[in-house]
Amino acid sequence: MTSPLTLSGRRRWTLASPAQDAVAEIVRRESVPELVATLLVNRGFDAENAREHLVPDLKRLHDPFLLPGMRAATERVLRAIEGGETILVHGDYDVDGVTGTALLVRLFRLLGANAVWHIPNRFTDGYSFGTHSLERAEATGATVVISVDNGTSAADTIGALRAKGVDTIVTDHHEPPLGALPDATAIVNPKLDDSEYPFRELCGAAVAFKLAWGICQAISGTTRVRADLRDFLVDAMSYVAIATVCDVVPLVDENHILARFGLRALEQSASPGLAAMLAVAGLKGRRLTAEDVGFQIGPRINASGRLGSAQTAVELLLAEDETSARELAAKLDGMNIERKRIERALVVEAKLEAEKFADPERWPVMVVGGQGWHQGVIGIVAARLVDTYHRPAIVLGFDGEEGRGSARSVEGFSILEAMHGAAAHMIRYGGHAQAAGCELRTADLDNLRESVCARARELLGGNGQEEPELVIDAELPFAHMTESLMRQIERLEPFGEQNGKPILLSTDLRLAEPPRIVGEDKTHMILRVRSGSTVMKAVAFGMAARASELAMGAPLNLVYTPRWNTFRGETKLELTVVDFCGDATD
Repeated sequence: MTSPLTLSGRRRWTLASPAQDAVAEIVRRESVPELVATLLVNRGFDAENAREHLVPDLKRLHDPFLLPGMRAATERVLRAIEGGETILVHGDYDVDGVTGTALLVRLFRLLGANAVWHIPNRFTDGYSFGTHSLERAEATGATVVISVDNGTSAADTIGALRAKGVDTIVTDHHEPPLGALPDATAIVNPKLDDSEYPFRELCGAAVAFKLAWGICQAISGTTRVRADLRDFLVDAMSYVAIATVCDVVPLVDENHILARFGLRALEQSASPGLAAMLAVAGLKGRRLTAEDVGFQIGPRINASGRLGSAQTAVELLLAEDETSARELAAKLDGMNIERKRIERALVVEAKLEAEKFADPERWPVMVVGGQGWHQGVIGIVAARLVDTYHRPAIVLGFDGEEGRGSARSVEGFSILEAMHGAAAHMIRYGGHAQAAGCELRTADLDNLRESVCARARELLGGNGQEEPELVIDAELPFAHMTESLMRQIERLEPFGEQNGKPILLSTDLRLAEPPRIVGEDKTHMILRVRSGSTVMKAVAFGMAARASELAMGAPLNLVYTPRWNTFRGETKLELTVVDFCGDATD
């Protein structure tokens, strides 16, 4: 439940209205501040399950053998290892697929197995299995292929592998197809229709981790795995944490446990590659958060696949010596810098194109595209357009007569439903409510735009899209936002999907000094905000254009999320601005 506020900034502010008896009961049972209890209730917890979230325990991870196909998968892997067969680990080019691939290859190397790996090229191979999969299996002499983060819908290619005498084990987390499942030796996927696994929302790397855990149990002959394999599994949770955060799966239940313990494992990982990545990102020796992973580590891993081949990223995660790890980490860092350069240029171009479709009633979905637009970053650009215009967006990159598109949506609107209205104008498409992809002929861009927008208007019922809502967790006196309170809020971390960062409102503040415009593109703003004797730094990312809305001495109402910032070894509490406005009565 929420209630509207008279105050608002660029979005319509509403205040969460948690059940006060539930808040009071959590305060009583768990001895936490009222704000922390409020945050828990706002996220769907009550007194019966709050402790599980506040005090995660590895013992609450579900048995891997509850997953469908797990027993058949582990038995086939053990036969392959014992028989000296070649195992091909077949991943995907995003963070989830790359980390899951590295995790399994590391395990097989530890076990002395003959293991090789394959990641499709985003541009020449596309997603999941294809002709390249058959070629790689044949070239390596693999008799077992294990997919990571793909394969549930790859019936044709897996059937072709079967015909060549190659067994396939699918580990995946995507929804199964409407038609027949692949003829695989095993399909390990919590979302299969007959799955009795207690939690559906694992990422691909987490499913691969479950397979690794099952293999370790099978080798050990007991649920208590032998010491070296236990050490491996603890370290492997660092890969799972990265994927869980970056694949934006719900950070609840098992995912919360894996991410919490995985972040701690990442801080002290024995992997030279992970250590080198932390160093190049400036995170070495720091207590890591989901934000660090999402904004620093994930983009570097993704950069390799976005620019073509994810080979560099996998090689880094598999590096066994510090020298090669440092070289690969530096190479990835350079790729990420190049990715950001391409992205910045394309955002400018896409916004210029988007201005042609500024009328939200005529064009409820922004559909823009261009020849040569880099297909590795169009998804990021689509997300930027959504942030700017508060409308769903489809961004397309064309190469000659055909192109690929990436779609992102706003809360409460299914972009996939809108795309159904343009099915006749696309070669193929798919995805879910908030994100989707497509392929189409260049000549069909205008038809796509018209049809998607026509369907969107039907879905909206002619009412247009509502002003975007900003749900605020609680209003807090500014002086109450202390380091002591922040340490209590930390108990809810890691934050992410379905366990969002706290969004707080403090009113009637003042600027302690004029805003400073910062950043390479001068798009960010640093504020020093005060109320009485309380003064804090607040960073407004991407809000420099709103500096004219602020004035010394004028009332300021600030919506923010608190965070720790570590700089030159010193950690301080600061705020990240979500939205702001002056006093509505002025």
